[in-house]
Amino acid sequence: MRPYLYFIVVYAMLVFSCKNDSSKTNPISETSPQVKTVSAPKGMVYIPGGTFTMGSSEAYAEKDEGPEVLVKVDPFFMDETEVTNAQFTKFVNETGYVTVSERPVDWEQIKKDLPSGTPKPHDSLLQPGSLVFSPPSDAVNLNDYSQWWRWVNGADWKHPQGPNSSIEGKDNHPVVHIAYEDAQAFAKWAGKRLPTEAEWEFASRGSDNNNQFVWGKELTPQGTYLANFFQGDFPHNNTQKDGFETSAPVKSFPANIFGLYDMIGNVWEWTSDWYRPDTKKLYLSNGTKLCYNPTGPESSFDPNDPYVTQKRVIKGGSFLCSEQYCSNYRSTSRMATSTDSGQNHLGFRCVQDIK
Repeated sequence: MRPYLYFIVVYAMLVFSCKNDSSKTNPISETSPQVKTVSAPKGMVYIPGGTFTMGSSEAYAEKDEGPEVLVKVDPFFMDETEVTNAQFTKFVNETGYVTVSERPVDWEQIKKDLPSGTPKPHDSLLQPGSLVFSPPSDAVNLNDYSQWWRWVNGADWKHPQGPNSSIEGKDNHPVVHIAYEDAQAFAKWAGKRLPTEAEWEFASRGSDNNNQFVWGKELTPQGTYLANFFQGDFPHNNTQKDGFETSAPVKSFPANIFGLYDMIGNVWEWTSDWYRPDTKKLYLSNGTKLCYNPTGPESSFDPNDPYVTQKRVIKGGSFLCSEQYCSNYRSTSRMATSTDSGQNHLGFRCVQDIK
């Protein structure tokens, strides 16, 4: 169910896999990735794999980030940047693909996921479109995101702010308004796949980085902004101290230890894992000491949104993450998002297995 169904209801009514491979003889300890030269496909970087502590039990972490779990991932290739408008345009031109945000909404299908008796919303809410961040003019309750998200007919990857906007001159910005099936379709066309949450988290910070932020213990060391996120009074006024109001061109900020750009901030990124808040507890439930290439739960469940049964994990935070509201500019942070969601701060990058 798309996130806008939250708004529809308001308007109308007012995975689990952890491979415990005993044949592996790797020591149960955190080790820095071995540095070796591997020729990566164009636009990708080699991620050496390794053992690391996934998640966080620190005081600043959200409950669904813990408990900490020792995880090992095999080497893989990863896109050095988020998929850009230019790359997605090439995909669409070659395949004729139409994204979820460009398709009319099937009321008969979505009402199956709503409480019985939910009345049909106005036809305007069933037209192609997506959610767009819209700074409110009045005071808000930070627990009610409907106050700054607006359903915009005609908003899609080619029109990120609505039908009167475009991506002209933004070829190197990350593509947005991408639903999970859109990301999967691109990945299949490119001969790649979406990363697991474990792969994504390892690639973001490596084996031996236990700092709160990828780059260290401070969000803005010596006043330097190392990622694209929200500064100022959220959600009213982004002061743009990092130089950007919404998305930034890829590679606008320094790469991480592996040579990956924008793993933190800019836009959220899809992973292939189903979302559950207790994923890591499930990993530990069978007594395993090391999870080998975990792929997440077998199904999705979000107790905060039980009617939406198809949610995946997104990672990395976005240009809307703020110290006041959504401080998800950390590698261990995770968010649940409906698989048919499209929003103007949600994109993706791909990985590829090493054969």
